[in-house]
Amino acid sequence: MTTETSPVPSAPASAEPEMLTGSGAIIRTLELLGVTDVFGIPGGAVIPLYDELMTQTKIRHILVRHEQGAGHAAEGYASATGRVGVAIATSGPGATNLVTAIADAYMDSVPLLAITGQVFSTSMGTDAFQEADIIGITMPITKHSFLARRAEEIPAAIASAYHIASTGRPGPVLVDITKDAQQNLAPFIWPPKLDLPGYRPIVKAHGKQVQAAAQLLLNAKKPVLYVGGGVIRAHASAELIVLAEATGAPVVTTLMARGAFPDSHPQHLGMPGMHGTVPAVLALQESDLIISFGARFDDRVTGKISEFAPNAKVVHVDVDPAEISKIRFADVPIVGDAKDVIADLTLAWAEVTQDAAPDTAEWWTYLHGLKEEFPLGFTEPTDGLLAPQYVIQRIGELTGPEAVYAAGVGQHQMWAAQYIKYERPNSWLNSGGAGTMGYSIPAAMGAKVAEPDRVVWSIDGDGCFQMTNQELATCTINKIPIKVAIINNSSLGMVRQWQSLFYDGRHSFTDLNTGHGTAMVPDFVKMADAYGALGIRVTSKDQVDDAIKLALATNDRPVVIDFIVSPGAMVWPMVPQGVSNSFVQYAKDHAPTWGDE
Repeated sequence: MTTETSPVPSAPASAEPEMLTGSGAIIRTLELLGVTDVFGIPGGAVIPLYDELMTQTKIRHILVRHEQGAGHAAEGYASATGRVGVAIATSGPGATNLVTAIADAYMDSVPLLAITGQVFSTSMGTDAFQEADIIGITMPITKHSFLARRAEEIPAAIASAYHIASTGRPGPVLVDITKDAQQNLAPFIWPPKLDLPGYRPIVKAHGKQVQAAAQLLLNAKKPVLYVGGGVIRAHASAELIVLAEATGAPVVTTLMARGAFPDSHPQHLGMPGMHGTVPAVLALQESDLIISFGARFDDRVTGKISEFAPNAKVVHVDVDPAEISKIRFADVPIVGDAKDVIADLTLAWAEVTQDAAPDTAEWWTYLHGLKEEFPLGFTEPTDGLLAPQYVIQRIGELTGPEAVYAAGVGQHQMWAAQYIKYERPNSWLNSGGAGTMGYSIPAAMGAKVAEPDRVVWSIDGDGCFQMTNQELATCTINKIPIKVAIINNSSLGMVRQWQSLFYDGRHSFTDLNTGHGTAMVPDFVKMADAYGALGIRVTSKDQVDDAIKLALATNDRPVVIDFIVSPGAMVWPMVPQGVSNSFVQYAKDHAPTWGDE
């Protein structure tokens, strides 16, 4: 796609352009781009914009309790729908509070438009009150940033940002707008001319590269389709199923790609990586051909990169050329949109297999053996507390695949990725690249705003929950009835697990005192009640289903279930960091003695 012609919707022509304030231009531009919901909180440098927001009815504004919540909510909105999420903050600390969410969106390729207020243009560079160089601060974590100093610059800046955020490899774009630009009048000209000479995302792949990939696949005895989150961002799940079934190749879906390929499909081996299934990990490790779609060979997937899949040739498909061969050399590099490339590869496959298709029966016999020998499972805790895996599994079973599940970061995130069955794209939201604690509650809120007819679960830990739970107030006031499952092991569970395995059980500063013993600080049920939510505590297995069913039946307010689970539960399988993926082990009767990483 090129940007020589404005890729924005047109507006009815008029003889004379309408005069609007800069703030009015912001609102009108968002409306014309199709934005219907925004998340934000006002401050001095965006008062003109908020005054304008109050006078219109086409855009719903959700007043959050913290700017980080606005950013994650916009991420959840975008990840549940594929539409651009919009977050608004004031200058200085308001803008810097968005930084974590912007970094998160950058790592996970989430289309996010961040609009920040800035001090008066005449005050910039003087260390004025609440001045911060937010463009400089976010330069490494945005696709691009714009500074609008004049009202007439605003439509093009926002339209350009929206276009960049939503095309090519999606990601966050920031528009910083001075207060005087918001206040001043200027003619509103639409559509604006987008002057982006250096931005031309490649969508269509080179045909010879696709043919080369098809030929490698024809000659492979142990192929694997390695599917990353880019397949979801490209809306390419349907094309992926067609290709997989045509080739008969096994499929693995990364943490960011859960739901891109149905868990119930017989060709699906599960999630690869540090906490992936044994069949998925070993399929990659022992393959002779990896065809990667929208994945970046993350260290959590590859383990020790020098020993990753030593016998495999690699076809790497990605819309971002910077990712190809960055970590693992690609024998066949293909730059292009996953949706188009997968469809092209399916056609190329049909051509090369006209005479005969390859025989992968021996490969599948081996993989089926792994699935039988290493089924995903867990042991019941011996301390009388709940097994967190069971709780999460029952949430998925009782709710079903049409729901949206937004996880925080840590053990509960891995269990949610493992024990809930994902059958459709955009049903699993999490912070994969940045690993941001506090993501879940606001992301679930954003997803529920975007998809009001779906059940939305926030599966959170007691540590993550305490970082952004103030957004429960936002949910209650705005009638956003999310369901929250706190997997409460009274600790920073993943750090505790590493301490148990690699630091001789020295659990330094990971006990949160939230769920065990006589004191609960805080008491999450009382907190839920204070926020106007329904609070439930579950301490035994026989209470689990009833609590989940009550949550599913309650749609007039948020629900918070405090599941008291065993702090000793660990995430298995686990490939330690920096170790070859050939080393895969389940926890059996005792923890393995791996030593420090």
